Amino acid sequence: MKAISIKEPGGPEVLEWIEVEDPSPAAGEVIVDVVAGAVNRADVAQRMGWYPVPPGASPYPGLEVSGRISAIGEGVTQWQPGDEVCALLAGGGYAQKVAVPAGQLLRVPKGISLVEAAALPEAAATVWSNVFMTGVLKAGETFLMHGGGGGVGTMAVQLAKARGARVVTTVGGPDQAARVRALGADLAINYRTEDFAEHGPYDVILDVIGGHYLQRNVHSLAPDGRLVVIGLQNGLEGELNLAELLFKRASVHGTTLRSRPTGQKAAIVAEVQDHVWPLIEDGSVQPVIDRTLPMTEAAEAAEAHRILDSHHIGKIVLINPDIA
Repeated sequence: MKAISIKEPGGPEVLEWIEVEDPSPAAGEVIVDVVAGAVNRADVAQRMGWYPVPPGASPYPGLEVSGRISAIGEGVTQWQPGDEVCALLAGGGYAQKVAVPAGQLLRVPKGISLVEAAALPEAAATVWSNVFMTGVLKAGETFLMHGGGGGVGTMAVQLAKARGARVVTTVGGPDQAARVRALGADLAINYRTEDFAEHGPYDVILDVIGGHYLQRNVHSLAPDGRLVVIGLQNGLEGELNLAELLFKRASVHGTTLRSRPTGQKAAIVAEVQDHVWPLIEDGSVQPVIDRTLPMTEAAEAAEAHRILDSHHIGKIVLINPDIA
């Protein structure tokens, strides 16, 4: 098979489409023939050498795919060859085939195409695990999503609104603001010209920025508020007034999804299947795709990475034209 490999740490130009060894299913795994895979910021961080591959994971980038099962490992009983699925991965999604633990597979939601399904697993699992499982967002509370125009952001806005929260998000411009309002945001704040802290307090904040946002986030929390940090786009360090944290009885959580044990991922995927998929199937939540590009050309995969670092709305999806 072929896959997108990272020749060396660097810019988008280090991606290359090369011949690699076919994966084989270990016990408890299946092989998925990849129809499409979505691009995530973790892929960019891996390409630049900032995000090491977890032990035992595929060295190729890509944290989510959709496709059809072509082989089944020992002990797998709930899936069959030919089943159409999407999957949460620890790596390997930019390839024609990928091995996936059976617990990280999801059926394709009714009414959703295989290409659209590739845009769902990582964002849905990230939002559900962080906003609802860790942040325990409840109906009637106010939720702030930093970066509402991205793949995680567009999913978070929709899910939080569908679950009855008041939704506020930061965006980079008026076109993103209009789009996230159409997805359900009650307020879209242009972070270039406005201070999100002035529109608080917030019961739950999902932060992909990190760095100097830490103190402003905590200052913006309501009593008993929860801040969940999942990204470090603005840097690794931030200052914090601990007295404010204590007096508010607030909590700060730092989490990642990719490096979690397989059992934890399977538990998250099961909750996504139970709680998020019905909202997708009834139209309350929809995949948001900025554009699709062919996976089989390194230059197009490189362009996908460049787009991710620029202005876009929703997911960028790489399609395997050989079977899509």
